[in-house]
Amino acid sequence: MSPTPKPFPRRTLLAGAADLSLPSLLPSRAGAQPHLAGWRRFELRTEVTVETGDEPAILWLPLAGTVGTYQRADEPAVETNGRAERVQDARYGAEMLRITWSSPREQRVVVTQAVATRPRGAEPAALSAAERALWTAPTESVPTDGIVAETAARITVGLGTEEAKLRALYDWVVENTFRNGATRGCGTGDIKVMLETGWLGGKCADINALMTGLARACGIPARDVYGIRVAASENSRSLGTGGPDITRAQHCRTEMHVGGRWVPVDPADVRKIVLEENLPVESDHVRRQRERLFGNWEMNWVGYNSATNIALPGAPRAMESNFLMYPCAMTAKGEPDCLDPAAFRYAIAAREIGA
Repeated sequence: MSPTPKPFPRRTLLAGAADLSLPSLLPSRAGAQPHLAGWRRFELRTEVTVETGDEPAILWLPLAGTVGTYQRADEPAVETNGRAERVQDARYGAEMLRITWSSPREQRVVVTQAVATRPRGAEPAALSAAERALWTAPTESVPTDGIVAETAARITVGLGTEEAKLRALYDWVVENTFRNGATRGCGTGDIKVMLETGWLGGKCADINALMTGLARACGIPARDVYGIRVAASENSRSLGTGGPDITRAQHCRTEMHVGGRWVPVDPADVRKIVLEENLPVESDHVRRQRERLFGNWEMNWVGYNSATNIALPGAPRAMESNFLMYPCAMTAKGEPDCLDPAAFRYAIAAREIGA
């Protein structure tokens, strides 16, 4: 059973909307965050119009949260003529807005949220037994037995420490995968199929999920982190946005818990540089970024959640995607294609703001 939705305080609604309640954040997140040295603040604005003909829809939108020492999220402002609730999935606690409409007429919502970020390195963190079990457990798309376990064992044979195994897995993924520009969206993250077919191409949700699954198969807690790029990169031109429109800027990362720390890595972005900047993996620039992306994340990116094979609260059926990184809507008749924002009719924008 999913957690009870949190009631929102009253917010501004679209003209003509009914008198509805909107969900609120936890007390620790209420109000704007103070200005902090070394941090950047971004405003994310998501606008969705769900057109379903004669079917009322349910819409789920991922929300940014406050995470570790590198990301702080403000309360989102919501404008809608539907009913908006803040809910979590039952397994991972991923935060999201669920908006429901009683009529297919004017199914529209605008969500604005400010998020502060700063460069992220390895973060000290203790794991409980339950957390360790969660982040080493297999999922439908990220199994840890069979060919995944066999591949992980072959890569790490003879290595005695988790730190050494993590580096070996990272180097193997960088050297053996490739970014496939024809892959839709961020990919599917089905790593068993990747290994069984030998087709190790895809995008971030494929390449970084492979890293996650191989680490879990070694007993190393690991998790994908689904999010979105919000600004240009200071490190490599292909790793940022080109303007305020970030509708197609979703990006998945991954992190592993070794030595009492969550260590951020991103082998998928190494392969993105190779493809989009037309550079050999042995080039000086790729080598520098390869080292930087082992243990660091540039925070021109905002993280949403780590829910893989997520079960959406209140959904009439399982969602088609393995993760909630894009808007997701459902009706009794089907699910609009979340990878086609023009047909789905959603847009996401980001701008840097002051304190």
